[in-house]
Amino acid sequence: MIGAMSEAAVPPADPFALAEASAATLRQLTGVPGFDAAVVLGSGWAAAADAIGRPEAEISVADLGGFKRPTVKGHTPSVRYIKKGHLRVLLYLGRIHLFEGNSPHAVVHGVRTAIAAGCRTVVLTNAAGGVNPDYAVGQPVLIGDHINLTGRSPLAGPLPDTVPSRFTDLTEAYSRRLRDLARQLDPTLAEGVYAALPGPHYETPAEIRMLRTAGADLVGMSTALETIAARHLGAEVLGISLVSNPAAGLSAEPLDHQDVLAAAAISAARVGQLISDLLSRL
Repeated sequence: MIGAMSEAAVPPADPFALAEASAATLRQLTGVPGFDAAVVLGSGWAAAADAIGRPEAEISVADLGGFKRPTVKGHTPSVRYIKKGHLRVLLYLGRIHLFEGNSPHAVVHGVRTAIAAGCRTVVLTNAAGGVNPDYAVGQPVLIGDHINLTGRSPLAGPLPDTVPSRFTDLTEAYSRRLRDLARQLDPTLAEGVYAALPGPHYETPAEIRMLRTAGADLVGMSTALETIAARHLGAEVLGISLVSNPAAGLSAEPLDHQDVLAAAAISAARVGQLISDLLSRL
């Protein structure tokens, strides 16, 4: 298999070369010389895929090399190639997480592959718990900043000399330009701070009170490491959370992943249309 050959040819200690190899295989399998933007769909976001655009091709990430297979329900191990006007867009139908036993390099491999394939804009989506009590279930919220509480970074450990400095400025981790563009399309969009925890368990009410005191509006188990990796390589990032449930202690109902998927699915198609319109304006 082409993807397996590409992965075997790259030393495992060089995740950037592995991303370059995956990108080369992606270009070969799609027949496209390069791409402009990438979208990563979070838990329950499958309904957004068709709203974002008709696929020209869909490829299993297993054929690209370097990708771990997601084990969480609601994440499909494939990537679509979509045309949006003059833009060539990659749409990942799922992601992997730290809590599945993956390294930070594995978690961000899809984002690094997209950037190696030419993408300069990355849209990251997720389903998140609402720490801010003003948020309603099913509400989309722009991510204005994040708090990385995973204790991990995709820039830690040995890095090849050929990559940019690991000391990446995250002052504007999430693009103000892209957030402003999203609000032009939907002025009702709220904006908040996303706290990333390792999971897979949900937080305790005490932890949610701590997060709220620290300034978090949303809580989840993804996105932050991908943002760090994208900014390290100079890509512009837009983050969008769908509030799938009130965070622990803010509702009498127990937290359940099936409820997360159901709540996200209700609003995902509408937010997918927003992403589609936004991509058309880039």
